[in-house]
Amino acid sequence: MALAFIGAIIGLLTGGLTGLLVGGIIGYLAGNVLRRTVIGGLRVAQTELIESVFAVMGAICKADSVVSRDEIKTVEHIFGMLRLTDEQRRLAKSAFSEGKQAHFDLDAAVDRFAAISRRRAPLLQLFLQLQCMAVAADGQVHPKEHAMLVRVAGRLGLTEADVAQLESLLRAATAGAARDGTGRPPQDRLADAYVALGVTPDAAPADIKRAYRKLMSMNHPDKLAARGLPESMRAVAEERSREINAAYDLIKSTRGFV
Repeated sequence: MALAFIGAIIGLLTGGLTGLLVGGIIGYLAGNVLRRTVIGGLRVAQTELIESVFAVMGAICKADSVVSRDEIKTVEHIFGMLRLTDEQRRLAKSAFSEGKQAHFDLDAAVDRFAAISRRRAPLLQLFLQLQCMAVAADGQVHPKEHAMLVRVAGRLGLTEADVAQLESLLRAATAGAARDGTGRPPQDRLADAYVALGVTPDAAPADIKRAYRKLMSMNHPDKLAARGLPESMRAVAEERSREINAAYDLIKSTRGFV
């Protein structure tokens, strides 16, 4: 509608009433073409993003030769987090199955995601978080899964430390007795919480609080949205914020500070 109005004004100025009519028609047609192009482009990009995310996820889940029932449940949970439509779910399932195949080109899929996302930091971090969520679903990350996560992170310009922090964040988030069915010793869960916040066990309370606030600020969904995070990924950012809070709460309750 805006292009039709602009076209009509230009036509009026250059060709009178006839120009007004012709300009309006041209502007209207141009607007339709632009809408189809932009919307079509967004659909293509979203389709490619879904394919990349879940194809890589399938490959990582299969890295230890077995895709567990817990991993499948978590993948389906991620469908809900991303608010995938029925058609997108079918696409995601197909991509996940493709990723499990022996011939799957993992590096090419990761590079494709990096290109589609334009290497925007929030998307790269949340992409890696989704991969970690899937393989940590059964309470542990197999060494082969970890190695593949590190490989994926490297191609995205991230580090093994980024992977370790995400893995620790996920483990620390399930530290509550009612939620943690892994049987891991409390000291291990506490160690994960420190790694998740990027501090050492002997850090002063003030330093721990500072690290926590910095992480929360960096991962706040609204701030990530301002940096280009799609609305469909907001739930993933919110989940990460909850995990950071869980790690911090575990340290606070153990150390006894407010």
